[in-house]
Amino acid sequence: MKKKLFLITLLILTIVITLLFLSNYTIKEAAVEKTFSHAENIPKNKVGLVLGTARKLKGGKPNLYYTHRIDATVALYKAGKIDFILVSGDNSSKYYDEPTHFKKDLIKRGIPKNKIFLDYAGFRTLDSMVRAKAIFGLDSVTIISQKFHNERAIYLAEKKGLHAIGFNAKDIAGKYGLKVKIREYFARVKVFIDLTTNKQPKFYGDKIEIK
Repeated sequence: MKKKLFLITLLILTIVITLLFLSNYTIKEAAVEKTFSHAENIPKNKVGLVLGTARKLKGGKPNLYYTHRIDATVALYKAGKIDFILVSGDNSSKYYDEPTHFKKDLIKRGIPKNKIFLDYAGFRTLDSMVRAKAIFGLDSVTIISQKFHNERAIYLAEKKGLHAIGFNAKDIAGKYGLKVKIREYFARVKVFIDLTTNKQPKFYGDKIEIK
């Protein structure tokens, strides 16, 4: 009985590890030469799509993922590599509003408010990619986030008919960064589950023209 349980456990672990490896490899390979870390090297797109995250961590400290995405967005806009900014994030309640926080901080950094559009229903990366095409009418976009996130977003975008490249915001090292990276491996497995089941965004809504 113990031997049978051991073999079953070993089989499950093998399957999980294989899925993690294959998902990570497939997504990483699909994004080769599609992400850029320097504004001068990236092709121009009409719209930069910055992916939302919380402004602060649970303990009240600044979320550096957020800070670095703001920095990257400003750098890209000021380099003339995007004309408009679409902020896609979670606005699940009046107490949590990622897009509005991004907009306020981008305006503080000198971005004209009429150049910023908000997608309040970007609850997941999948939602953000599908809605960028279906709601905001985009055929191509520059995704702005950390490199690991850009890779996953690019893969999803391409599968949903949206041509995408990524501009890499500065990453985070240390224990917190490691925890995020570990979660990313499982998020990449979820990509293939969502694509297989044809997972749809939580909301669609009226179309919005970016101009």
